[in-house]
Amino acid sequence: MWGVIEVSDWARDILGRSHEAARRFNPQARIRLAKRGSEVQAMFIDRPGPNDQAIVVGDLTIFVEPGLDGLIDVEEPHDRLVLRPSGSRPNDRGQPAGGGGGDQGSIWR
Repeated sequence: MWGVIEVSDWARDILGRSHEAARRFNPQARIRLAKRGSEVQAMFIDRPGPNDQAIVVGDLTIFVEPGLDGLIDVEEPHDRLVLRPSGSRPNDRGQPAGGGGGDQGSIWR
């Protein structure tokens, strides 16, 4: 059974930019999301694994390892992708997890 994956606007922007950059070097590059501890690791692949779920995010198709369920979101510093429980409120762009100041010097802005 496949989990339900949601992608915040901020994560969608980062994934889209990463994909565009990777395809300049390898036109076959695709993004695959896999959970590593509490973080979500985005990796570039040439083709998905046999059990990966394809999800459409805007104009981008990303592949997700089986069992991933929840909201793909971003936390500062360094625009770190994280998996949050389904139904979670997305983080505000530039807002560190837990509240506080603004942009921490991200390379994505």
